[in-house]
Amino acid sequence: MIYPTIDELTKGNYNRYQLAIATAKCARLITDEYVRQRASAENALTGTKEGGGSIMSLIDQDLADKKAVKNAIDSIQKGDYNIVDAPLAEEVAVEEDAAEQ
Repeated sequence: MIYPTIDELTKGNYNRYQLAIATAKCARLITDEYVRQRASAENALTGTKEGGGSIMSLIDQDLADKKAVKNAIDSIQKGDYNIVDAPLAEEVAVEEDAAEQ
């Protein structure tokens, strides 16, 4: 059994496709944050003769230990990230036409 379930994540408001897209976008944000923290940690340790610690000690443990998709699912479940419906291109075009008239 996969935990959390799709119903728990979507709360009945979104379909599986929307959940997959939201999870992928959230995972990308998490990966970007990991890369930023890792680069910052490498820069902090560069030039020190003692080698005062490891890179992994300077990076958030959740980012370093778990996969980005698992972090994304956990973040969506906790409510740190919200799934937002984007208007379809056709709907936007119709609304713009109506605004011009």
